[in-house]
Amino acid sequence: MNRRDALKAAGAILTASAIGRRTAAAATSFELAAPESVGFAPDLAARFAALEAAGRLLNVHAVVALRKGRVVFERYMTGTDQTGEGAPATVEFTADTLHDMRSVTKSIVGLLYGIALGQQRVPAPDQPLLAQFPEYSDIAKDPDKARLTIFHALTMTLGLKWNEDLPWIHSDEVAMDSAPDRYRFVLERPMLGAPGKGYIYNGGATALLGRLIERGTGVDLPTFARTALFGPLGIEAADWTKGADGVASAASGLRLRPRDLARIGQMIVAGGKSDDRTIVPADWLDASFRPAAMVDDGRRYGYHWYLGELAVSGKSGTYGAKWIGAFGLGGQRLFVFPEQEFVLAVTAGNYTTEDQARAPIAILREVFLASLVD
Repeated sequence: MNRRDALKAAGAILTASAIGRRTAAAATSFELAAPESVGFAPDLAARFAALEAAGRLLNVHAVVALRKGRVVFERYMTGTDQTGEGAPATVEFTADTLHDMRSVTKSIVGLLYGIALGQQRVPAPDQPLLAQFPEYSDIAKDPDKARLTIFHALTMTLGLKWNEDLPWIHSDEVAMDSAPDRYRFVLERPMLGAPGKGYIYNGGATALLGRLIERGTGVDLPTFARTALFGPLGIEAADWTKGADGVASAASGLRLRPRDLARIGQMIVAGGKSDDRTIVPADWLDASFRPAAMVDDGRRYGYHWYLGELAVSGKSGTYGAKWIGAFGLGGQRLFVFPEQEFVLAVTAGNYTTEDQARAPIAILREVFLASLVD
């Protein structure tokens, strides 16, 4: 970043007064709060600037933080981004710029499944998976695959062979999106182990859930998302990329504004409600955030959401703060700390960087959790 860009970026740190001068469309209905008024130390902007000056925020595009339902920090930057198969380009991000959510999309689909289940439009998690796809009766003849349930799809414990490691273009998710029949492509994958015995990250599981939502509701996934989740939350702008078959990518196709991603996190903090209206049933959230599979040391997986705990030092000493997370390729992150009423949304363009979590984790730990005083 050259000096002119650095000065321009530094000026983009949004104080409450600066945010207040935006258009109503960009600002939405969130109230603004000074950090010290909602339990943070007053130096959030200085901490963020220090990370940037140290070169630790490489290609971070946006940061939105909420505490107790109010915007406490918001920042938009200029960086390199790549959408779909297009060439990388420099983008000056603003509050109105839609950003690829990549695999954060999976967690949103998890919420959509819960909404559809609350409407009795999709089968319960304990129901056999292949029974919902009678057109693949030949696959159901495999006794191991006949044991698969929707629960296994929700928790990424199908036991199917699947690889989404970098480079992205060679991943099974890309192959699925290009297949003549994406659902057969997923279900025909060989079994590596018994269902429910281990976590294997699998975008195909999300595709199957998306298909069940579409069949049960009678509308495509973007339409159901708009009417059942985005509209009730006041999210007016969203996009969904499609595969070669014209089907919206349930695994990684969603594009949202960062503030609207934070809005979804705030709905989770509120127990599935927005303005006293239930959007996602509370019992579904309880099930979604119950550890069902081990990802690695310190992280677990529920119904398409990551779960963990981080140490926080408050007035009464150090304690473990439980978090819920949605993660996407490139550094897309949504962290929700329900007990602290804290939400952090980060977008970035580090799609080919090995340690994509480095910048979001630094922002979370060194800017916000280190400043949380109550």
